[in-house]
Amino acid sequence: MTEPIPGLSMSPLEILAVLGALAVVLARWLPHRTAVLLNGAATVAVAGTALAATGLRWQLYPVLALAAIVAAVAVARRGRRRVRRRFAIPATAACLLVLAAAPFAAWALPVPVYPEPTGEYAVGTAVYQWTDDARPEPLSEDPDDRRAVVVQLWYPAEPRPDAPTTIGGRPTLEASQAITAASADFFGIPAFLLADAAAAPSHAVADAPAAPGRFPVIVFSPGLSATRTANTVLAEEWASRGYAVAAVDHPYDAAITYLDGEPVHSRNTLTTTDEDEIAAINRANIETRAADLSFVLTRLDTIALADHLDTGRAAVAGHSRGGAAALAALAADPRFDAAVHIDGGLEPTLPPGPFSQPALSITSPISAEQNPDYLPTLDAALVLGPAETYRLSLPHAGHFSFTDAALYFPPVPSAVGTIGRTEGLRATADAAMLFLDAVLRDRPADLPDALDQYGDLAFPA
Repeated sequence: MTEPIPGLSMSPLEILAVLGALAVVLARWLPHRTAVLLNGAATVAVAGTALAATGLRWQLYPVLALAAIVAAVAVARRGRRRVRRRFAIPATAACLLVLAAAPFAAWALPVPVYPEPTGEYAVGTAVYQWTDDARPEPLSEDPDDRRAVVVQLWYPAEPRPDAPTTIGGRPTLEASQAITAASADFFGIPAFLLADAAAAPSHAVADAPAAPGRFPVIVFSPGLSATRTANTVLAEEWASRGYAVAAVDHPYDAAITYLDGEPVHSRNTLTTTDEDEIAAINRANIETRAADLSFVLTRLDTIALADHLDTGRAAVAGHSRGGAAALAALAADPRFDAAVHIDGGLEPTLPPGPFSQPALSITSPISAEQNPDYLPTLDAALVLGPAETYRLSLPHAGHFSFTDAALYFPPVPSAVGTIGRTEGLRATADAAMLFLDAVLRDRPADLPDALDQYGDLAFPA
């Protein structure tokens, strides 16, 4: 698949195929219709063959099929009386609607383009699997099973211009395709609709040599059923600015992860409607995630890259359910110096507990509109923190504006807001860096004024 033209979400070959099919459909109404038909069919054949060799997207299948059917019918009817206008007009209109749907579908579900990280460092990435012998696996039927997690680390790296970058944040295309398919299944949509997201290149280089120095650490928990690569844009951006970001696959929670090479799927399916039981299940999930985050911080000191990781300057962060887990980890583990909570809902009767470290919460107004209890419940938790606790509402953002899904989800305002595919990610990355630089790097900043430029700032504590 050739690169899409910015703004059009289609490559030149794809545009050529659509134009060729348009010529085939309209040939009946144009002068020199036989020449137009043959030239259009030839264009579709050449473009379709080239696309089949480089990667044919699902949006183009109806275009190629329609062109083939119309051309075949035209050839079969050659020499016969032309179809009457009262039949030809609606048939042509239907064909044009099919052709128009292709570029619309390509625009609505594009190949994601991962923004180039803006920091001074190149980005490396590595994947680890660790087992916590002190904790049983809460969702296993075998009492001897211990809790295991998969962690992907993004870190400042030595530049390697010729090294292959990761695919969608994942080291291999096979892993990327499996994760994308599992994520589509979680959302209840056909996997082919998100297939384009599996092959898009990001910017990190797998197992690249680390840049000289020791870097503060961010341990990150993704949303409910999300995988460790769901926030690749943020991870790469933060790593390029001199942070090491350890994102966690929480097994039996992530849509799919691999333990010892075997796929482990999400078990986030509620079998009860009792509100107290649901609250208890959610609380257990948050507690398990929080323990995972603390465990990861401990294990980072044992890896080959440990000399480049300053775990004495550590933050915990997360999106959605991961944001709730980040606050819980902050309250439970004093080794975390700060937290970045991103649009995470909390149980009204189960706040994460008091904490003494600074925290930044970044929220979307759409989440607040969809759930009137969201902000009051969140503020009731944030007020348990110190004065250096901030809540920033990012204008026009939706719940998925903070994740890579903003790059390839349909632009449905209730999900991704109206802020744009990359603007929400960029503002989130910038605001988090301002906050963490002030806390972890002692970089002086008037945080209220600095953060206020990104949205509506509140001081719950």
